[in-house]
Amino acid sequence: MNILVTGANGQVGFELQRHFALLGNVLAPERAELELTDAHAVERYLQTHRPQLILNAAAYTAVDKAESEPEQAKRLNSELPAQLAEYAAAQGAYLVHYSTDYVYPGDGEAAWHEQSPTQPLNVYGQTKCAGDEAVINSGCQHLIFRTSWVYAARGKNFLKTMLMLGKQRDSLSIVNDQIGAPTPARLIALATLHAWQQRIAPGVYHLAPSGTTSWHGFASEIFKQAEEADIALAITPNQVRGIPTAEYPTPATRPLNSRLALNKLETALGTAMPHWQDQLALTLKEHLDDASL
Repeated sequence: MNILVTGANGQVGFELQRHFALLGNVLAPERAELELTDAHAVERYLQTHRPQLILNAAAYTAVDKAESEPEQAKRLNSELPAQLAEYAAAQGAYLVHYSTDYVYPGDGEAAWHEQSPTQPLNVYGQTKCAGDEAVINSGCQHLIFRTSWVYAARGKNFLKTMLMLGKQRDSLSIVNDQIGAPTPARLIALATLHAWQQRIAPGVYHLAPSGTTSWHGFASEIFKQAEEADIALAITPNQVRGIPTAEYPTPATRPLNSRLALNKLETALGTAMPHWQDQLALTLKEHLDDASL
């Protein structure tokens, strides 16, 4: 089986390559081999390699930059999944697509369910939502995993940024009124693998760890666990000040409520999702192991 992983150099794409390596011939083209912004190049690649399973981890994820580059965001977040879904429907292939909590309106305090109405607050969310709808309406066999606050031991992400800043500064101010679940890329790939192997019903699922926190809580826990791992820091957890979103304006409006109900995926997989703090510990250990190589 040919398995195409788009966005293979990203955090989620890297983990998908590792987790699906034993299930078939994993195709993970880099930009020089496949330019995803070029619809004709994507069409040629699909017709040449004929993947039976597509794991679409490619996305335009620069949330603030998307406000000034809507066409670029639209191509990767809306048009590419639509193109992959069209191919999958025509060829009988299976598409796994990764989406985001940003498709929801981000208000209130209740966790969003898969059937909750979508109402994105920014260009990134709008283009991701359009991509979801294109996949759903295509008629192809698909799984859509909506996740939140993705990070990993590698790449550029909140964990790596906090560890860097924690070595340089003795105090930080972090937003404390946006609530969600930090989700490691490794967990996304592992859950995807189990979902594929168990052939869960096609559709939309939320994929995140259990429990929730704020960005301030996430940062504080990073520094707490880093201290316990004997990482040299200039900062301590109690030197992280919580601030409201209003004190940290950004070009793109952020959702305050990114809570995702996990019942549907947990029932389908027959297991409870692990807690975000435990997942942070595993990811931090992986980061330290990589740094020691």
